[in-house]
Amino acid sequence: MHFAEVEDLSLTPNQTREFAIYINEVKIADFSPRYLQTDTFFLKPESQTNIKFLLVRTPTSTLPPLINALEIYVGNTYAQSFTSQEDDDAVTSVKMSYKVKRNWQGDPCLPNSYIWEGLNCSYASLAPPRITLLNLSSSGLTGQISPSFSNLTMIEQLDLSNNELTGDIPESLSGLKFLRVLNLEKNKLTGSVPSDLLKRSNSGSLLLKVGDNPGLCTEVSCGKSNKKTLVTALGASLAALFILLLLSGVFWKIKKRSNKPDSAVEEDTENEARNHPKSDSDTLLFTFSDIVKMTNNFGRVLGKGGFGTVYHGYYNNLQVAVKLLSATSAQRFKEFRSEVEVLVRVHHVNLTALIGYFQESDQMGLVYEFMANGNMADHLSGKYDHTLSWTQRLQISLDAAQGLEYLHTGCKPAIVHRDVKTSNILLNEKNRAKLADFGLSRSFQTESRSHVSTLVAGTPGYLDPLCFKTNELNEKSDIYSFGVVLLEMITGNAVISDSETKRVHVSDWVISILKSTNDVSNVVDSKMGGDFDANSVWKIVELALASVSQNVAERPNMQQIVRGLKECLQREESNKNHQ
Repeated sequence: MHFAEVEDLSLTPNQTREFAIYINEVKIADFSPRYLQTDTFFLKPESQTNIKFLLVRTPTSTLPPLINALEIYVGNTYAQSFTSQEDDDAVTSVKMSYKVKRNWQGDPCLPNSYIWEGLNCSYASLAPPRITLLNLSSSGLTGQISPSFSNLTMIEQLDLSNNELTGDIPESLSGLKFLRVLNLEKNKLTGSVPSDLLKRSNSGSLLLKVGDNPGLCTEVSCGKSNKKTLVTALGASLAALFILLLLSGVFWKIKKRSNKPDSAVEEDTENEARNHPKSDSDTLLFTFSDIVKMTNNFGRVLGKGGFGTVYHGYYNNLQVAVKLLSATSAQRFKEFRSEVEVLVRVHHVNLTALIGYFQESDQMGLVYEFMANGNMADHLSGKYDHTLSWTQRLQISLDAAQGLEYLHTGCKPAIVHRDVKTSNILLNEKNRAKLADFGLSRSFQTESRSHVSTLVAGTPGYLDPLCFKTNELNEKSDIYSFGVVLLEMITGNAVISDSETKRVHVSDWVISILKSTNDVSNVVDSKMGGDFDANSVWKIVELALASVSQNVAERPNMQQIVRGLKECLQREESNKNHQ
């Protein structure tokens, strides 16, 4: 309890303020607050269920009690496990070894709002959190690299740059199979870089930074024995044999393909593409200096949001969009990691393609294909001079629906997007759409359970209200969001609009208009004029309202939505062909 007198009682000598403080009917003290000075009482009630505070004026007081602030602390319980014991022990050992001067108290990863400074963790619903990033750059570390770092078996990024570390780089770091970034720059390390780390660096699977270590050898040849010549000769012979075999194989394959008709060659190409989809290695790892050049020093802004800023750029004469994640976003690493993980494993014509990503120190972001015509939300709001026709809106909605259908049914395990909205539907120069922004996406085991428990996340207005009640998420949560998208597409209204008395959701507005008039043309975006088939609009309205139903069982699945959109689009195109 915080108290401070707000009236200058010295100006009125006959006025006094004094009162007794009771907690659960036990008197704690008689108290008279001081003018514009704070007094704080820390009270520790024995009961944890029923706590009653009373402020009672004493008989001599002429003024009633006052209180300026009251803080109540409640102990939270977490269903999630504490940080993996292996990781906890490792990072605690690092803390003790280097006497780390940071506020590293309690559990390293929980609560995730109070995660240890310089750490990032992965949070699976049933498994203990694991440490995936440790940044101890410029932390005054001295001595050798602790073997405890090698016990962080799930770590992906380790930054020990700009310290006073000495001695060799431990071979045990090579055993960190998930390590993607290792920054040891600006230390006093000596000896040689372990050969396995160099191999991974050369293959592109590890971003290794060891510059500004004058005594460190970064060549594979370091530390070789006198058998070096024999090994080199043997290696050269094997390399020559490999090249010979490779050339023979290429020649044989060219000859084989040349004997086939063109149709057979095309079939081979299609089969190869189907059986060997785009791999993780197609996704590039950029440096921050690459991004600066790519965007011409962040010269052109395409858009801004809670995640950060999107810039226009060029990569090998290809236009790209570069999303630089905001340093103020509390969940940015988790969302960055989620988006990379989703986009390197899912590939569909109606999902934005990830060209690459970057992460250096506190800078991180993603490089996508460029979508020339912005997002659907801007078109519906009138930001562009051109108004999307009903047929164009149907095609855009169908494109986005097919992308979402692929996430729900084409991926194993299935993926829930969790942030379906018109601003995440991007348009190319031909107004064909792709679904974007997978930072909140989660995998979903459809065979094993009906939902996944998670914290509520998404955008107000698009977020399934049932998520607030249950914290349970499944594909029907995306269906609700997509139903809202369809209603925006039909009406051109914002998802939530302000009336004179209250805020109105687009679904409530549509329902009220149709109940009073039963005329679907009254809910259609007036900017389209009358260029639409009323029957197809009714079909999409029914589909949208079913999608936002409070009864989850009434909501269609994405296959049904795709089928309905296709039917309406075909009807519109057929009508135009007969005009």
